[in-house]
Amino acid sequence: MEYHDSEKANEVAGRVEDFLEEVVLPREREALATGERITMDEIEGFWEEAKERDLFAPQVPEEYGGQGLDFSDMLPSFEQVGRSLIGALAIRANAPQEGNMHTLEMVGTEEQKEEYLRPLVQGEISSAFAMTEPKQGGGSDPKMLQSTAVKDGDEWVINAHKWWTSDGLDADFYLTMVRTDLDAHPYSGTSIILVPADADGVDVVRNIPHVGGHGITEREGGHAEVKFDDVRVPVENTIGEENDGFQIAQMRLGGGRLTHCMRYSGMAERSLDVAKAYLSEREAFGTTLEEKQALRHRIADAETRLHAARCMVRHAARELDRSDARIEVAMAKMFTANVTQDTIDLALQCCGGNGIGKDLPIAHFYENVRAFRIVDGADEVHRRSIARWAFEDVDETEIENALQFDEGLRIDALDE
Repeated sequence: MEYHDSEKANEVAGRVEDFLEEVVLPREREALATGERITMDEIEGFWEEAKERDLFAPQVPEEYGGQGLDFSDMLPSFEQVGRSLIGALAIRANAPQEGNMHTLEMVGTEEQKEEYLRPLVQGEISSAFAMTEPKQGGGSDPKMLQSTAVKDGDEWVINAHKWWTSDGLDADFYLTMVRTDLDAHPYSGTSIILVPADADGVDVVRNIPHVGGHGITEREGGHAEVKFDDVRVPVENTIGEENDGFQIAQMRLGGGRLTHCMRYSGMAERSLDVAKAYLSEREAFGTTLEEKQALRHRIADAETRLHAARCMVRHAARELDRSDARIEVAMAKMFTANVTQDTIDLALQCCGGNGIGKDLPIAHFYENVRAFRIVDGADEVHRRSIARWAFEDVDETEIENALQFDEGLRIDALDE
């Protein structure tokens, strides 16, 4: 399909595809076949190769070691890396690192950028975003945030209990969402504070077991449960303006949702490619499976819906360049999450026993994609936002006409 991405976007995405085919996917296939995990030394080798090919950290400004692509221009590359279990990691475009880099680049001070952003981009340190809390704390309803930070002189004193903190096990620092003005509504009284992992009172309780938790790399960042018990950090560790935490998080999540969409659409595309190759070779009941009309129609439906998802993401990305595009992003994220899950499920079904086996990547994709309907906003949260928008500007004349029409139908029914 031709999506009319810019010449620059297509050129970089083409080179990312070559990098995957020549370097990353062969090692991934080997790891799947042997069960031998890919080491961090190998990942760092991918980074060096990506740098030589001018592909490293495409989303980061050049002054911090990235390629400086515009948001829309980097999306096709994110779709390409999604085709591999380690593709995003191989070019330093993996979540949550990518989102944290973007946050620091947007609102960090020059000192924060030099101390944290530059080494984060280069892979010298790792980070996590600590927002979600166990019940009854902040989750799908972030207004329920319980974590607090209180000023004591020139320090924040932080008390928080977080979980599902992606890459929290290996993080060198946490971008931590806490309430800093308890008298204000959480939307206007919450801040993001940078907390070093080695600060007194930071306790990584555990790595939470979860669906899709078994990868193929040696270092698994996972999703950690972390407690902050009277943790003291300088007030200057505030990211952006004090009490602007929700606005900053929304800026982070808007773009992050779309990059996730592209990575998962890449997963779905590769799953379909594997399934179609399998269907063309596997024979049953007198013909190859690709000749069975029921399967052909299901593949056609999957290709159509995946195409629609890609178009929605690109449209939302264009709108995001001009506004917050909250509804466009919500629609794209919710739709793409469901389309990619259905597509990968179909691919697994088409491959039968080979689909549930882990010699192929589909079973890994299948486990990973289920979380996408929950992370970055559950389906229900996005539907709530879309529904609220849909009913905001209802035309009163249309309501009156609808009521009169309904009344007329009831009168007609009585006459009969």
